Amino acid sequence: MDYYIDIKLFPTKEIRENVLLNQVYTVFHKRLYDLKSNDIGISFPQYKLKLGRLLRIHGKKETLNKLEEIAWLGKYKTYCKVTKVETIPEDVQYRTISRIQQNMTESKLRRLIKRETISEKDIKKYRLKMLQGGLDNPYLELTSMSNNQFHRRFIEFGELNNKEVKGQFDVFGLSKTATIPWF
Repeated sequence: MDYYIDIKLFPTKEIRENVLLNQVYTVFHKRLYDLKSNDIGISFPQYKLKLGRLLRIHGKKETLNKLEEIAWLGKYKTYCKVTKVETIPEDVQYRTISRIQQNMTESKLRRLIKRETISEKDIKKYRLKMLQGGLDNPYLELTSMSNNQFHRRFIEFGELNNKEVKGQFDVFGLSKTATIPWF
């Protein structure tokens, strides 16, 4: 990955920061899906407790130009400033940015109940353990394109290191193995 594009979000009274981030990320995901891309990664350089107002899209110059061929931001372009494709600085570190999922969920519990593989007593224990083991990672709340339901995509930031690891990204721009430049 030699190039990047920054997307700076400008929330307003009509559209709050988290709502804008979720919606811009949703159209980004749709564009990656349409392109059938596996070589574009995303980072959140302003991440602290929240993901921040800056999205950084990483990739090859040709791929990023292809991403920008159509006005994929649509109505959200008025709430964003998008930079031109720029070269990644030379002295950077690398990290993975991936999805993390909670092992114990309400939907999993419903399946266990339906299959009758869990007792009434164990249902209460499961719920208690589920609530205690919740994730505190930052997340995006996305709308499913197949059923229009909301789901949370919790984000995990890997450790910083000095070596790039090449690999593939999913249609959300995330990877458990491939790194993105962090600067």
